[in-house]
Amino acid sequence: MILISTQAIASAPRIILFGDSLTAGPGVAAQDTLSAQLSERLKKSGYTTEVVNAGVSGDTTETGLARLDYTLEGGAVDLAVVELGANDMLRGLDPLKTRMNLEKIITAFQAKNARILLVTMVAGENWGQTYKKAFDSIYPELAQKFSVTLAPFIMQDIWGDPRLLIGDGLHPNAQGIAKMVDRIAPQIETVLKMMHRD
Repeated sequence: MILISTQAIASAPRIILFGDSLTAGPGVAAQDTLSAQLSERLKKSGYTTEVVNAGVSGDTTETGLARLDYTLEGGAVDLAVVELGANDMLRGLDPLKTRMNLEKIITAFQAKNARILLVTMVAGENWGQTYKKAFDSIYPELAQKFSVTLAPFIMQDIWGDPRLLIGDGLHPNAQGIAKMVDRIAPQIETVLKMMHRD
């Protein structure tokens, strides 16, 4: 049994970051990726965890769903951070299809008794208000339907700020990823506390 502090939980929960390039971390050093920075943040908060980077650049919700079985075969999942949908939005894919894929991903993780943190994604204005309304409603509605924790839009104030992005202007640099961690770490710590009580 490992006890880091009074906040630490007795075993090391396995946290899967299941996402696209925002999770994978192209263009940054290994120690600056979302998984590495999140692990360090949780450690400083007194939690011993195993944080797995299961991000694949270019993934849509459809391709994420297609590889989900492989991810689930890799071991137990205590908490799944589902960060998918950005590429669906950037390609203008049907929001209904995005919703259906995310539903299947959520139910698959729940079937493995994993808790879920669903990361909000929002559509750009360029697709029009009808598309944006349909897309933006996906995440809060699924969080309510499946009783999962909803994280805020992870790229808020990062997209559009060159100080927080690598050269392609799309993906966060180490500083941008630190802000991403700031957005999701509080919810993850809340879930870890709930797991400890259970």
